[in-house]
Amino acid sequence: VPPASLLPLLLLTLLTGVCVDGYKPVVIVHGILDGPKEFKALSYYINKVHPGTEVTVIGLYDYLASLMPLWRQVQGFRRAVWSIMQKAPDGIHLLCFSQGGLICRALLSTIPDHNVHTFVSLSSPLAGQYGDTKYLRWIFPDCMKKKVFRICYNRVGHKVSICDYWNDPHQRSRYLKNNNFLAMLDGDRPHNNMKAWRENFLRIKKLVLIGGPDDGVITPWQSSHFGFYDSNENIVEMRNQAFYMNDTFGLKTLDARGDVSVCVHSGVKHIRWHSNFTVFTLCMEKWLT
Repeated sequence: VPPASLLPLLLLTLLTGVCVDGYKPVVIVHGILDGPKEFKALSYYINKVHPGTEVTVIGLYDYLASLMPLWRQVQGFRRAVWSIMQKAPDGIHLLCFSQGGLICRALLSTIPDHNVHTFVSLSSPLAGQYGDTKYLRWIFPDCMKKKVFRICYNRVGHKVSICDYWNDPHQRSRYLKNNNFLAMLDGDRPHNNMKAWRENFLRIKKLVLIGGPDDGVITPWQSSHFGFYDSNENIVEMRNQAFYMNDTFGLKTLDARGDVSVCVHSGVKHIRWHSNFTVFTLCMEKWLT
């Protein structure tokens, strides 16, 4: 027991330690055809509400380079995120937009000793993409959604990022045979690393899923909450998906723990999610401490 004269000093030291501790660093991973400059508003919001937070928007595979195959991108992002993790013994938060959410899923699955506390997935096609959008028309100008599988489910498709999560509900067998990214992350295409990837993913403390019906890009929009089409293009919500029911990558376990938060917000277009202060306040703020 310390002498009575030292108790006030000890108490002051403890209180100072609490104050200095602060907020966990936030690492932001951008989406397809964008880069760090698009996330200035979001970085500002985080520091406005949680002063002193170290926010890093990783400047890798920006803009056109975001069309590179996702496993290649994951390698680069892994190195960048790992260096930030090593400087943050109390853990970090991952905030990942659009295609970036899939990159982050791969990071969480393949880094065995990551210290990610909260994974915020902001309007990401987590269960895949199947829709005629301006992005699709820009990348494949002569293709409608019913024909994209002819490009994506062969060797050519392995060179374009969107094909890594193009999930044609009418071509299920081809998807499972040819997709070596999303089908493997979901465990729909069995592989030797499934158990390890599941354990890695379950290291997170919280999964926050954000999306809404007016997104206009993520198709179906419910993919941002792990919902997707069946073969008749009816929506099958998260808890009725095979990967959930079979708990192939840990989603059911995470949900049973009470650690999945779903935020549905209407009236927000895809490119506005990260600059909408209301979305930040309602869906993200409380998880980024």
